Amino acid sequence: MNEDVPAAYRGARSTIRATPENVSEGKTLYTENCASCHGAEGLGDGEAGRSLAPSPALLRWFVQMPMSGDEYLLWAISEGGERFGTDMPAFKEALSEEDLWKIIVYMRAGFP
Repeated sequence: MNEDVPAAYRGARSTIRATPENVSEGKTLYTENCASCHGAEGLGDGEAGRSLAPSPALLRWFVQMPMSGDEYLLWAISEGGERFGTDMPAFKEALSEEDLWKIIVYMRAGFP
C-alpha cells in the first residue's frame, strides 16, 4: 500500500505528539468528520456508512497495521477514497494538516 503513496505525501511524518490535549482535540475532530461513517470507535459502523459499498474501513484495527504509516494515512484522509474506489470524501480542503495529524493521533491512541 505504501508503495502507491504519491510523491507529495512520501516521507510525511507527524509532528503532533500524543499528548492528552492533542488526543482530545483529535477525538473532537474525528467525531465531527469521521464517526458518521467509521463509527465512534472506528468499527466501520457509523449510521451514514451503513449503506456504503464497500463499507467504511475498520480504523480501530487498520491504524495498528504496519502498512498504515504516517504518509499513507495522511494521503488517504487528505485525498479521500476515489483512488480506493470508495465514497470517502477528501479532507485536505476542509481540515488543516495539523487537524489531520490530530485525528491520526487520536486513532492511534485506540479511540479513547
